[in-house]
Amino acid sequence: MASSAAEEIVLTADAAHRVSALLISPPGAFACYVLAHGAGVGMTHPSMQSVAVELGERGVATLRYQFPYMEQGAKRPDPPVLCHATVRAAVAKAGELKLPLIAGGRSFGGRMTSQAQAKSALPGVRGLAFLGFPLHPAGRPSDDRAEHLFDVTIPMLFLQGTRDALADLSLLRPLVDRLGKRATLTLLEDADHSFHVPAKTGRKDAEVRRKILDALAAWTKTLIAG
Repeated sequence: MASSAAEEIVLTADAAHRVSALLISPPGAFACYVLAHGAGVGMTHPSMQSVAVELGERGVATLRYQFPYMEQGAKRPDPPVLCHATVRAAVAKAGELKLPLIAGGRSFGGRMTSQAQAKSALPGVRGLAFLGFPLHPAGRPSDDRAEHLFDVTIPMLFLQGTRDALADLSLLRPLVDRLGKRATLTLLEDADHSFHVPAKTGRKDAEVRRKILDALAAWTKTLIAG
C-alpha cells in the first residue's frame, strides 16, 4: 500500500457503538501510532490527514479513528468510559499489524488515551505521544487534568506550542519535571494549541508540522531501540 493510501476500517467500541477508522501502513513501517482526534474535529480533518500521511513518509504507520460522538455528528464528547473503550478497540486493531505501538493524539484524544493507559495498560503500547496535551481549559490554568499521568508508567512525549492557551508553560514544565525520565517535552516556538504560528514569524504551519513529526519519529525510534 502506498504511504498516502488509507484503508477504511470499522471498530467496535462496545455493544452499542461502532466507529470508523483509517489505516495508513507504508511498506517497511517500523512502528504504528494509534492516533485519536481532538474534541472539535474528526479523523478526516486536513490536519489529521497531514499528520498521518507525513508520518507514513517517515516510516510510521497510523491508525486514526473516530470517537462515537464524532461518528454521529454530535458536538458533545462521549463520557470518558466510552472514549476509553474506543481507544482500546483502536489499539487492539493496530496490534494486528505486529508493529511496535505508540498511542495518543491531538488534544482531547491524547488525554483520553492517557486516561485509558493510566487505568489499565494498553496492550502492546510502548509509549504515549501527545500532539498538544490539554492541561487545562483556556484562561483557567491548572494541572488537575494531569493527575492521572502519574499512574502512567510508560514513556510520554509532549509536543507543545509555546503559545498554547491550554497548556501554561509555568505549569507544564514543572509537571514534566515531576514525571521524571518517562516524560519528554518538545516545545514549538510561537505555536498555539493548533500548532499555528503568526505570519510575522516568517514561518509556515507546514514547517512547524515537519518539526513536530521529525521529533515524534525520532522519539519513537529511540523508544523502540530501548
